[in-house]
Amino acid sequence: MTLPASFIEDIKPYLPAQELASFIHALTEIDQTTSLRYNRAKYKGENGQPIGWNPQDGFYLEERPNFTLDPLMHAGCYYVQEASSQFVTHVLRTLVKEPVTALDLCAAPGGKSTAMLSVLPEGSQLVSNEIDRRRARILSENITKWGLPNVSVTCNAPTDFRKLTHRFDLILTDVPCSGEGMFRKDDDAVKDWSPQKVEGCVALQKEILHAIWPTLKPGGILIYSTCTFNIHEDEEMLQFICEELGAEALDIPVDTAWNIHAPLVGHLPCYRFMPHFTKGEGLFMAAVRKSKNGNEYASSNKKDGKRKGEYKVQGKTDRKTQPIDLKRIAPTLLSQLNCEATIEQTAEGTLRAIPTEHKELHDELVCQGLYLLQSGIEMGTIKGRDIIPAHALALSTVRKDEAFPMVEVDLETALNYLRHEAITLGNGAPTGYVIVTYNGHALGFVKNMGNRSNNLYPQEWRIRFL
Repeated sequence: MTLPASFIEDIKPYLPAQELASFIHALTEIDQTTSLRYNRAKYKGENGQPIGWNPQDGFYLEERPNFTLDPLMHAGCYYVQEASSQFVTHVLRTLVKEPVTALDLCAAPGGKSTAMLSVLPEGSQLVSNEIDRRRARILSENITKWGLPNVSVTCNAPTDFRKLTHRFDLILTDVPCSGEGMFRKDDDAVKDWSPQKVEGCVALQKEILHAIWPTLKPGGILIYSTCTFNIHEDEEMLQFICEELGAEALDIPVDTAWNIHAPLVGHLPCYRFMPHFTKGEGLFMAAVRKSKNGNEYASSNKKDGKRKGEYKVQGKTDRKTQPIDLKRIAPTLLSQLNCEATIEQTAEGTLRAIPTEHKELHDELVCQGLYLLQSGIEMGTIKGRDIIPAHALALSTVRKDEAFPMVEVDLETALNYLRHEAITLGNGAPTGYVIVTYNGHALGFVKNMGNRSNNLYPQEWRIRFL
């Protein structure tokens, strides 16, 4: 791989000659590492070498396996996440000690959102947002697999959140960037890079920060991150946040053994992961606290987001979806969960269970017209007199074990199930809706007829190639 000459010229003034040579060598000659982060709400095992800044959940692997062929990944037992990106868990554990309402603004494909769900204090709530529809569906899939309930997945522009003035205690902005930290991982990142792209990203990052800043509470925390190396999107943007928006950069204690790089310019606390120093890909991260009189850059048009009534149909129903008697079916659905919740029907006909502690935020998102891909626990859909259980219910960490019968299958059968093929559960398996498990972890539903079963694994998630 040959690095763009203008990229080298841009960073050259900030690295001594010998270090610049090591940096270029690491980007062009040293292979990327493989790491993952376990979902401790589902899986207690571990494998590999612990990652220094996330030793509880994060591990380096000696070699990269074919994750697609591991049913435990599809069950949400772990997320394949680059080691540097897992530094967000250390930042959150350091700064957040009480339950918060959090927003992950640029969340796809879901690595940092699932990390937030795992490490934020119990009782916290998360809005996981992605503006791009295709990427938002991938985000929704990964949030579903993770299985934790107090989260809504939205598909909106940053400006769509403006009416939620001072609503969030914590905002993560892993902003779109020029992607220099992806150079050794993605050849297209090298081809797409240019000084003009850097300039465009700087402008977009400022636009995003301007738009979302009013939604952060005074005294709230914003985490800013990129996967790039240049100072224009990193240290200079941190300075912009502090000086223009009104924030204080926060110091995060780190172990010197982690070899996190010092700022290239300035003295504001920030954390650089550079491949010639740390075992991971490129990352820049900083945390700031909003001052009591931080500049807002937007007027408040906040309306009362609360909605009255215990059972409700969300949005306008179309001609294909008729409101149903939620009072009649709610007790059955709620009996399947280990949490208090309210049952709602979406305009598309999906039944959702909104946990009580998440309901006020969920209702406010709906009231403000934000587009929700999912919220709480997707429970199922009505078909005639039948309730077809949703895949999310099988993977949920708050589903009661006794809610549905479970049948353990071997690896071959599990992979056939994940390919959306018909599988046979064998003699003695219960009929009706059954959860297929592998090594004790739920993969999803089938409707067992005895001699055959209907595979209810989401068609769009199926494994296409073995």
